[in-house]
Amino acid sequence: MKISNTPNNSSTITGFILLGFPCPREGQILLFVLFSAVYLLTLMANGSIICAVRWDQRLHTPMYILLANFSFLEIWYVTSTVPNMLANFLSDNKVISFSGCFLQFYFFFSLGSTECFFLAIMALDRYLAICRPLHYPTLMTGRLCTNLVISCWVLGFLWFLIPIIIISQMSFCGSRIIDHFLCDPGPLLALTCTRVPVIELTSSTLSSLLLFIPFLFIMVSYALVLRAILRIPSAAGQRKAFSTCGSHLAVVSLFYGSVMVMYVSPTSEHEAGMQKIVTLFYSIVTPLINPVIYSLRNKDMKHAMKKLLGT
Repeated sequence: MKISNTPNNSSTITGFILLGFPCPREGQILLFVLFSAVYLLTLMANGSIICAVRWDQRLHTPMYILLANFSFLEIWYVTSTVPNMLANFLSDNKVISFSGCFLQFYFFFSLGSTECFFLAIMALDRYLAICRPLHYPTLMTGRLCTNLVISCWVLGFLWFLIPIIIISQMSFCGSRIIDHFLCDPGPLLALTCTRVPVIELTSSTLSSLLLFIPFLFIMVSYALVLRAILRIPSAAGQRKAFSTCGSHLAVVSLFYGSVMVMYVSPTSEHEAGMQKIVTLFYSIVTPLINPVIYSLRNKDMKHAMKKLLGT
């Protein structure tokens, strides 16, 4: 992997510069404190859900097992960006090494891909529970649940592997400055010596497929769920069914609403400030909000959390 000031210059540099959020030193320290608190709260909130599911026998069902795995994923998702961002707040040069940049690139997008697949299988679980209640125990078995979880992780970590390897082998010219707080494909491709339309098209296509296929699957699942709920004769039964789906729909809306703005076309021209805000929302804010949504809207989870906290 080579980076030069001009295409014909053989001089190398030691990495990229992540600008992050440029501001005076006092502002950098304030941001460090703020995001440190958000990071710790995210770890605690998602860790609490994992512990609650692990220790409460009533939550040993596919729905909550998937939720615990989702929380585990969220912990790693936020960890792929925040520690490096915190280090940059206190750094004067804000340099990230080549290997560090592309490792962050790989893990951030692989974990994000895994999250898309997880949201889809969680929608499948709700569809089976509401539309096929009598057959649910025989359909959503522990073995199937385990296989679905493993498939999400494997597919997520293979989805962008080849494009990331290819981009990492390209030559980069001119400025090594990335006006972002993470190694994002758009700014990285903008630094390459020559534009490679095939790589840009491949990245855009993979991003579009990754987003729209699970999203359409989720929408179809919930259309069928909604039809089944409306057929429930009692209002209490309808409310209970809606309550089991509301949390997941809220999480899907938060995640997809922000991600689709950015990565349907990863090389499209976005304002740098808007890129950072949108990426900040789905990569750092939503992992903190998600466990709150699931905890507040689910009676069993609230009971398990109170039991865990001893209240």
